[in-house]
Amino acid sequence: MSVTSPQNPQIKYLRKLAQRKFREKERRFIVEGSLLVAEALSFGWPLELLVYTGEWGASRQGQKILRLAEKINLKRLEVDKALFAELAATQTPQGVLAVARRREDGLTGLLEKKPSLFVLADAVQDPGNLGTIVRCADAAAADGVLLTKGTVDLFNPKTLRATMGSVFHLPVLTVVETDRLLAQLARAGLQLVVGDPEAKKILPDCNFTLPTVLAVGNEARGCSDEIMKRAHQVVRIPMPGRAESLNVAMAAAIMLYEVVRQRSR
Repeated sequence: MSVTSPQNPQIKYLRKLAQRKFREKERRFIVEGSLLVAEALSFGWPLELLVYTGEWGASRQGQKILRLAEKINLKRLEVDKALFAELAATQTPQGVLAVARRREDGLTGLLEKKPSLFVLADAVQDPGNLGTIVRCADAAAADGVLLTKGTVDLFNPKTLRATMGSVFHLPVLTVVETDRLLAQLARAGLQLVVGDPEAKKILPDCNFTLPTVLAVGNEARGCSDEIMKRAHQVVRIPMPGRAESLNVAMAAAIMLYEVVRQRSR
């Protein structure tokens, strides 16, 4: 029997998770859609509850995911289609979402693994941009993504969708003290390379075979003065055409693939 009442305690909890403050307090977030739920299950992400409609559960994809959920004894809750539509963050919901716990990765543990590539997103504001940066970092085999204070919420539904599941593949850390972070990265032997359209040095002239932190900044202001002062290299993407600038996610992708190009020689 599917749940139809909005007064159900689990439904009330799900509604609260739409608020960033509540997500941070609970250290939980919502994963919506078949692709993201399947990725989370496949990579062993800690899930606590699977919520779905009967129509989705009867589908081929739904049956497959429900079997995976049953194997790990994941709690399941079938809800009425109209009620699910109220819970969903998408305009055309697929009929499935899950409650996930946040994983508490630490920078010290990552540095002990001798990383060779991090992406640093400094106060990036657009959810789509941040999600795409995470996805590109995953595709380029980065060891993790670091977010400074003021960056859009990683667990915003739009950000999660833009990662296309990459958020479950690599560590993404939010850092409160930027200065301390940069000091730790420098002590670990990573060069800090900052992208800036006004830089004199062009991207291909930078040596990316060294352990590197690639920093991209806020859509309007770029990277903070704090990061610029600590930079070992400041580079720009060569742009012989007439466009003035590139979207921050696109710029991050180009920089990451210059790293891949140099390291694949």
